[in-house]
Amino acid sequence: MLKRYTFWLTAAVIFQFATAGLHSISFFVEPELNNDTERQLHNLITTYHPDMGGGFHPSFFNLFTALSACFPLLCVLGGLTLGYLLWKQAPPSLIKGILAINVLVFGVAFVVMTVFTFLLPIISIGLIFVNLLIAYILTPRIESSV
Repeated sequence: MLKRYTFWLTAAVIFQFATAGLHSISFFVEPELNNDTERQLHNLITTYHPDMGGGFHPSFFNLFTALSACFPLLCVLGGLTLGYLLWKQAPPSLIKGILAINVLVFGVAFVVMTVFTFLLPIISIGLIFVNLLIAYILTPRIESSV
């Protein structure tokens, strides 16, 4: 079971959907503000609209929300793509190429998140990356004649 690439690929898909779901919770939860400094910072982030040229006046909260939405969307895209390939029983040569792209993208995301975020996203993206990497290594290069 652990030597089959489909096991690791399925695990990666599950972790991608779980990560997208966990990260999406942050869009529905209000931050808990504990002191005046946090209240002032939150007020500035949500209400201050600097002029960024070209008639563009977003708050930093708008920019943060847009960037924050990209992570669960990336996970859903990866999970749906790999899940579809598993469901359709795509040939291993095709899966290996798609896995290479996913390993590269989620590997870069893992490095970026390791540097700039906190523990939960690092663990989540790390689990995705490790499962994708193991699936890539175990996927045969050519189709077997079985």
